[in-house]
Amino acid sequence: MDMIDRYLNAVAAQLPQDERADIVAELRDLILSRFEAKEEELGRALGEDEQEAILREIGHPLVVAARYRKGPDSLVGPELFPYWLFGVKAGLLVLGAVYAITLFIRLISGADDAGQAIAHAFHGFFGAGLTLIGVATVAAGIFEHQGIRPAWMTKWRVKDLGAFGLADPAAWGASMAGAGTARASWMPKPRAKPWPGGEYLFSFLAVGMFVLWWIGVLHFPGLVSIELRGQDAVVSGAPIWSILFGPILLYAFAQMAVDLASLVRPYAVRARAAAQIVIAAAGLWLTWAIFEAGHWFTLTRDGETARIGGDWTMLNIDTLGKLGDGGRDLAGIASTLSVVMVWVLAFSALGLVFRILAGLGRLARGV
Repeated sequence: MDMIDRYLNAVAAQLPQDERADIVAELRDLILSRFEAKEEELGRALGEDEQEAILREIGHPLVVAARYRKGPDSLVGPELFPYWLFGVKAGLLVLGAVYAITLFIRLISGADDAGQAIAHAFHGFFGAGLTLIGVATVAAGIFEHQGIRPAWMTKWRVKDLGAFGLADPAAWGASMAGAGTARASWMPKPRAKPWPGGEYLFSFLAVGMFVLWWIGVLHFPGLVSIELRGQDAVVSGAPIWSILFGPILLYAFAQMAVDLASLVRPYAVRARAAAQIVIAAAGLWLTWAIFEAGHWFTLTRDGETARIGGDWTMLNIDTLGKLGDGGRDLAGIASTLSVVMVWVLAFSALGLVFRILAGLGRLARGV
């Protein structure tokens, strides 16, 4: 295989299969014409070093392939970057506040090893922070490359802008300073073990927010419509969500009850582990029922509809690797979201399995 073939094969590997042959033929003609022009100038055949120098002038295969790629050239473009940055900043500040509160509770409750508690808090924060950044980047990348624009990006209202203060550390600091300075006489007497109930406070509040949204008390308009190429596409739930409305609500209430009991009796390890095993098993059943439905949402725009759904055949690396190759029409967006939903359900099921195993371990050890 000569140098031109090796170069063109490297470029072709980065191109869509349906356009690969035409682009490679065009590039081959360009390279050969450049070679011939240089040979006429020198009056002799080119050596390998001279051929390679011309190929370097044309560009690295990754860069050349990118010139022919349709769609955005960046993972998060300039339009979406401010939203991505706000989400990351606000999320990291919320995580920092949660872990700081948990660490404070552990320290004032008389932790045996303050250094270990601090190290645990930092480790948890950095792990959760990296996960948050990764999820935000993947979501922004999908929005960017599929041309998705949720309604809250395009139809915002001035009266809803107060929430953007979440990304301002100065506002958080002023709010905390206004609460006054804690006095040593207010602190409870040290305990033999740190109070672990703070770990369940965030879960209780988060699930409570979900319940309020699930029963219709809270509304997030951006979840029911997305902007696709300048037009709104309405997102509607499949029948499976109506069928499982009651079970999902009971599942959330059960989780809140366990979190509340953990706040009141944080040292009841075995009882909490047994309850979490039952709840995780119920969550695993719900995940299976949702997955087996095969149809989760419907996108509608101008009378055209497309289903978001899938099955086990989509759980493979090849399908995941082609995530960004879908079309930018309604059907293409639905296909991409279907793959995302399948993998989200799969990872949710895997997380619940690990939760059951962890609960069994705590049930056996009592710690």
